Amino acid sequence: MESLNSLLHGFAVALTWQHVFLALMGCFLGTIIGALPGLGPSNGVAILIPLAFTLGLPPTAAMILLTSVYYGAMYGGRISSILLNIPGDEPALMTTLDGYPMAQQGRAGEALSLSGVASFVGAFLATWGLVFLAPQLVKVALLFGPAEYFALFTLAFATLGGITSKNQAKAAFAAALGIMIAMVGVDGQTGVPRFAFGGVHLYDGIDFLVAIVGLFALSEVFLFLEHRGDGTGEGKSSSVGIGRITPSWKLLKSCTPTMLRTSFIGFIAGVLPGAGASLGSFISYSIEKKLVDKEGTFGTGDPRGVAAPEAGNNAAAGGALVPMLALGVPGSGTTAVLLAMLLALNITPGPLLFISNPDVVWGLIAALFLGNFMLLAMNIPMVGLFVRVLLIPPRILMPIVAMISFVGIYGISGSTFDLMVMIVFGLMGWVLRKLDVPLVPVILGILLGNNMEDNLRRAMTISDGDWSILLGSPLAIGLWLVSIIGFILPILLGGLIRRRMRMRRDEVGAVQD
Repeated sequence: MESLNSLLHGFAVALTWQHVFLALMGCFLGTIIGALPGLGPSNGVAILIPLAFTLGLPPTAAMILLTSVYYGAMYGGRISSILLNIPGDEPALMTTLDGYPMAQQGRAGEALSLSGVASFVGAFLATWGLVFLAPQLVKVALLFGPAEYFALFTLAFATLGGITSKNQAKAAFAAALGIMIAMVGVDGQTGVPRFAFGGVHLYDGIDFLVAIVGLFALSEVFLFLEHRGDGTGEGKSSSVGIGRITPSWKLLKSCTPTMLRTSFIGFIAGVLPGAGASLGSFISYSIEKKLVDKEGTFGTGDPRGVAAPEAGNNAAAGGALVPMLALGVPGSGTTAVLLAMLLALNITPGPLLFISNPDVVWGLIAALFLGNFMLLAMNIPMVGLFVRVLLIPPRILMPIVAMISFVGIYGISGSTFDLMVMIVFGLMGWVLRKLDVPLVPVILGILLGNNMEDNLRRAMTISDGDWSILLGSPLAIGLWLVSIIGFILPILLGGLIRRRMRMRRDEVGAVQD
């Protein structure tokens, strides 16, 4: 009941003309960003962070804009998957298996609208899960001391590679690189400069917003420049038939059990740190196929094969917000970027967020409900517009991305040095992506490195240098055990799951050929 009262207060915060307009704009931009192959929600949110600061938005308004972009991008990923057989992002990969065959059968409009409804159901139910589950995690706030927080940060790094990570060693290297970057600047306890190399510009450390925009947005531009002229990522015309725009009631009724089951599966996958929407989509499709595909119609244009991954990945997107808001541990790459935004706004996510900043967190949750209805209303009648957006060539899109990045960062800091740092991070992101080193652990290391160090030092001070304090409570021991399991389990089971996902990708490639 307390959660419902807080949610009503959140609606009072969210239902202002400014917040409604920002939610609408975020949903629209997010849908377009999600539909464009290669960008995805992480890049979309990172690109628009400078815009939020340039507009001078207060914390609640800025978070409503960016989370609406997040939800919108998760919706939008299905559009190019269905029309072009090109996933807008990795979680939308499974949608191509049945979405594109439906489009080839002249049922693209039906597939798009059904996937929109499934996305709505998954995100809507996940937001309710966020309402009731996140405050329960807050109740453990008093159990956390410096040792427990240090173990919690370790858990975040240990599980961020996730089950679908290609290489746990590369994820660990990326996290260590991020922590090393976080050490740049003046030591908060001793006042001694670290890794500044005599440059006064580095005494304040590396601004993580500069790092995020460089690693995500500018690296995308550099990748485009590398492939310029070879046709990679150029607009691909759609030759599929749109057909009927709205699905029949009979079709919706037959897909409703699928959407409900996979929403639950996806939400659980999203709550688990390191799992994310990709695994939620894959598991949702795989389990649903085993449960209901008695005639072997999955992969040939079965509407349930469209509804299952879309409900699953959008529910996972909502579930990933639970550990980010309640524990300060991002459940996905995009929530790691949102975590950076909260810190930039001087808001500390974690167990005390619901107590110290209730307007921000409950206004944000209420705006997610509004955004879901906006996205449902937007994604059905505007199918034709989104089809045209898919035809924008990258040679036009990428200069816009670069312009927003440079203008936004300069508008925040007014420093040309930050622009040069952003370019360095853009080149670093390009190199890391070429080496298949994940970028999210780097960002997480930059975000949490200083807090992790501070809590370790506090624990050592309290215990007079006795390292056993790190295992001094059942909660700390539990967090360390989960960290170890979360790091080792992907090594043991990740290969099996990745092989199955690779088989699905091969099916997609066979259909494309």
